[in-house]
Amino acid sequence: LARFPSDDQIVFLDQETPVSKGSLDATLRAAGAGIDAADAIMSNSSHNAFCIVRPPGHHACYDRSMGFCVFNNVAIAANYLINKYKFQNIAIIDFDVHHGNGTQHMFESDPSLFYGSSHQFPAYPGTGKSSETGVGNIVNVPLKPGSGSSLFRRAYIEIILPQLKKFNPDLLLVSAGFDAHIDDPLCNLNLETADFIWVTRELML
Repeated sequence: LARFPSDDQIVFLDQETPVSKGSLDATLRAAGAGIDAADAIMSNSSHNAFCIVRPPGHHACYDRSMGFCVFNNVAIAANYLINKYKFQNIAIIDFDVHHGNGTQHMFESDPSLFYGSSHQFPAYPGTGKSSETGVGNIVNVPLKPGSGSSLFRRAYIEIILPQLKKFNPDLLLVSAGFDAHIDDPLCNLNLETADFIWVTRELML
């Protein structure tokens, strides 16, 4: 935290993660949003929650920032739920166009945590091969550029959703990146808005 500037300079925590004097507050609020959401759900004041936050989190590892991510917001929320509310098994599904290497790294040795990801491959950060399975709790479905709706949905119907159902989590968290959309310029999985609606509904069943 000492590396966050208090003046007008821009500091790079890593090659892709610049921060300014307003970034520390934004970062703490982003990480805290998941905690607030967890408390709201557990107190029955909300049935579910959607946290629209920046910076994102799924590339951040336990010991370093990475890829515009400072803290791993979804992993922090999962850890909070385990420690405060004593959940025994939590799943995270990640449909961001990039693989959540930080989340996978934090989860891969803990059989009480499940991580399932669909993502473009090859693409940043270069992780997320189907052979990366942790202790049987990691499910990666790398998709080739241009895969589109059909292959995306097949990934969930045939691979991710059956494994998620088998894991039978007490609670589900979603890393909801929408950069796999056809209008996003950085990658080209070419998903439509309807695909995000579809996958969200499938995960709620």
